[in-house]
Amino acid sequence: MPGRKKRGQQTVVFDTPPTITAWASVVGPKEGAGPWGRDFDAVMDDYIFGEKTWEIAEYKMLRNTIERALDKRNFRPDDAELLLAGDLLNQIVASNFAARDLAIPFLGLYGACSTMAESLTVGAMLMDGGYFERIVAAACSHHYTAERQYRFPTEQGVQKAQTAQWTATAAGAVLLEARGSGPYIKAATVGKVIDMGQTDASDMGSAMAGAAVHTIKTHLDDMALSGDYYDLIVTGDLGKVGSAIARQLFVREGIVSPNYSDCGVLLYDREQAVGSGGSGCGCSACMLCGPLLKKMRGGELRKLLLICTGALMSPITAFQGESIPGIAHAVAIELW
Repeated sequence: MPGRKKRGQQTVVFDTPPTITAWASVVGPKEGAGPWGRDFDAVMDDYIFGEKTWEIAEYKMLRNTIERALDKRNFRPDDAELLLAGDLLNQIVASNFAARDLAIPFLGLYGACSTMAESLTVGAMLMDGGYFERIVAAACSHHYTAERQYRFPTEQGVQKAQTAQWTATAAGAVLLEARGSGPYIKAATVGKVIDMGQTDASDMGSAMAGAAVHTIKTHLDDMALSGDYYDLIVTGDLGKVGSAIARQLFVREGIVSPNYSDCGVLLYDREQAVGSGGSGCGCSACMLCGPLLKKMRGGELRKLLLICTGALMSPITAFQGESIPGIAHAVAIELW
């Protein structure tokens, strides 16, 4: 029956949910020094990763993460049927170069910092449709490549606003398979672009909070669930400012008692100098592929709703005074 997998307005429930059979994460020094350092597969000694430029270091980090995830299943890159990946750089060059080296059939994605959820959603749809049986979904970001592209040259030492966030140097990759005993992707909610009218490029959390809450409410309504159904509802990178706004919007939208947190708040210790918290594609990617899936494997979490958030801006539109639209996609991950 056409459309039978669609639930409500924006949610897809999978008939044959893909299983997350393996995952890996690689992070930078600051992320490794945070509260979850032991839960990541590897911590880089420095931000250059033995390369000539930060951009090359970022793609090497992503490639290494994908290889680690595949190796956990004793797979080579050519055992994967499809790679879905994205990053924050122009023309998603980190993902493009990683795909070049790995020689896996590749679909590049861009959803700003929502890219990890976007890759999981597209991958789950393709697998549920019967097109593939083994897909890698991944995302990455690098603090210094993002600073160079979106803000100011690092050498200038520009003082940050208190609302600004620290782009995580991190990558995460999961292996999706048609069969397995790991956590599975039960459903996904594709978000709408929501514009809060926010124009301050140093305050991404405020720009994305509306999209995050809209997607969470839509997911709960489409699935006929209460806010406390999930053991954890976690947004991608709203940071301290954006997550505080989200909590206020939960009240306005009638979302009762969500077990809620934010990857951008969780990733770092309070004493680390990261402003309002973490951001970037790698923020939610490494938290998912580090502590969160580890907690699911151990049974501490059984029902997780991951909502990756993205600020859909460019340096050009910011300089032109345009507002910053936000997007958020939700992925429901559960244990069998």
